Amino acid sequence: MSDYVINTQQIVCVAQFVAKAGKRDELVAVLASLIPDTRRESGCIRYELNISVDNDNKVAFVEKFVDRAAFDQHCAKDAIQHYFHNVMPELVESHHVEVFNQVIS
Repeated sequence: MSDYVINTQQIVCVAQFVAKAGKRDELVAVLASLIPDTRRESGCIRYELNISVDNDNKVAFVEKFVDRAAFDQHCAKDAIQHYFHNVMPELVESHHVEVFNQVIS
């Protein structure tokens, strides 16, 4: 048996977005605008925005929430829903979102 225990409570989300040509700065600005309110959510542990070292048009959120309910609440927020349904189609060429249970921190 291994020496680690899966923490079934804490959720880590990695959300990657590739900006459409010429839209990276606008995408980063929109995503950055989501940070202050999200960090104030009671279930948010970590919420950071990163730009790929290999692709200037690729950005990623690394998010950590206390549990799945807190993450689901975050995803249901008006600002997040507005981004995915109204803003993202204009700025994002492709995206990939993956959700994990934390194993080791």
